[in-house]
Amino acid sequence: MKNIKNFTKYFLVILVAMVAINCDSKLDDPVENLSLSAEEDFTQSSNMISPLIGAYAQFYSRGWEESLLISVRGDDVNHGGLGDQQPFADTDFYNYDKDYWMYNSVWQNGYRDIFDLHNAMERIEKYKEAGADAALADQYVAEVKVLRAHLLFEISRLWSAMFITNSSDASELYQADVSSRDEVLQHISDQMDEAIPYLLDEHPANRADVTGGVTKHAALAIKARANLELKNYQAVAEATGQIIASNKFSLFPDFYEEFKTAGKLSQENVFEMQYSDFGQGSGPSSNHLWAPYGPQGWTPAVTGASAGWGFYEPSLKFIKFMLDRNETVRLETSVLFTDRGIAKIKEDPDYATLPSWISNTTRDGDVINDYARAMFASGKHYLPSNELIAGRTSYGSNKDFIIIRYSEVLLMYAEALTQGTTGTGMTADQAVNLVRDRAGLDDLSGVTTQQVMDEKFAELGMEWGIRYYDMVRLGTTGELTYDDHVYSDNKRFLPFPQNQIDQIPALRTYVQGL
Repeated sequence: MKNIKNFTKYFLVILVAMVAINCDSKLDDPVENLSLSAEEDFTQSSNMISPLIGAYAQFYSRGWEESLLISVRGDDVNHGGLGDQQPFADTDFYNYDKDYWMYNSVWQNGYRDIFDLHNAMERIEKYKEAGADAALADQYVAEVKVLRAHLLFEISRLWSAMFITNSSDASELYQADVSSRDEVLQHISDQMDEAIPYLLDEHPANRADVTGGVTKHAALAIKARANLELKNYQAVAEATGQIIASNKFSLFPDFYEEFKTAGKLSQENVFEMQYSDFGQGSGPSSNHLWAPYGPQGWTPAVTGASAGWGFYEPSLKFIKFMLDRNETVRLETSVLFTDRGIAKIKEDPDYATLPSWISNTTRDGDVINDYARAMFASGKHYLPSNELIAGRTSYGSNKDFIIIRYSEVLLMYAEALTQGTTGTGMTADQAVNLVRDRAGLDDLSGVTTQQVMDEKFAELGMEWGIRYYDMVRLGTTGELTYDDHVYSDNKRFLPFPQNQIDQIPALRTYVQGL
């Protein structure tokens, strides 16, 4: 396969441009096509990489609000909104405002990007029709299908119904029928079955053409996630079993470093969004906005490194759960402590004496000061100030965003087996104990579904709302009522954004029928 030289440079330059476009978009505008390029000569086969690069750029330009909104309702996470984002704080307590800009943004930008991904696939097909390498074209289309599937999957986590799109024609959204969530999840699974035969059977870091790009294993993992929601556990076992049997993935030895610079494109990462400062202290850069996750106040080891906004806080419930399990590296990695937070933990007589390593100073020397919005910050979204490229000051600058880790694959596989399915090559005990061994915990024998859920809580807390969706899926929603949070099943999904109801007739009709 052709080696695409300087891919990272060209890709990230386009990404910078695409992020600029997204930042200028108006939330009240209807969904419309944003062309990824000007007129193209499809007979120039060497340019077929361009729509693929554009698709990745569009995918990587996720708004900061998306992952926060997807995650905030779990019992592992609390909001840190205080005032300027009160509806975000209310969402954490299952009180929803259909006019809130975040709801509209995640829906609208998700579908905007989905249409642009269709546009990329259609352009690749035109190169193929004009004589480009057919096998390579099929691979590129399959990669874009995986990106589209992830976006559709995240929308399915927030709303009870949505639209299945089939082309780049944005008017389709105003003419299509509303599909149920289960129909969408099955569609995602079917799409991954279509894509998998054309995708590379490699670890993403080992791709010779697009380093870090989508491989068949990302498609298998997304298929597993969709079927987990459908409770089709045999399909989950089969998809995750294929990833395990590939022997292309392993747990990164150091859990703490997995979420730092050393963890970029690690053997654990099945699917991740890549960002870069190009190794330079000034000039162009391509980055996710990490500030919402960061502590509002800190004294960084590297003077001048910017603090965050304090919008995202590990819950006290999660911290106590981890302390009860004698967790060390996973708790240290997941939570940044303030002195105020440490004092709050100690108010409970059962936790009056804490392990000596718990401190408001990270192992990299960043001091997390007390601040108004929260008592803790997410360590998984933290990049130590001493890992910033000299000259860069933005919080988390240069940090990748991991979407699916091999540990999640192992735990999905283990859950599927505890639900009565069959797997090949590895037992549920072995899968769970691989994860526990890295955390320094003793092995389990005869693992149950509940033990798998506990392991997922410990391993995947703060990541993509996994905890919330597990509890809802399994009907163990009593866990979601804690402190002042009171969950009820009629609060499972967000209300449809009023702006979209006003624009999309089928959605308006669907809502009126609820």
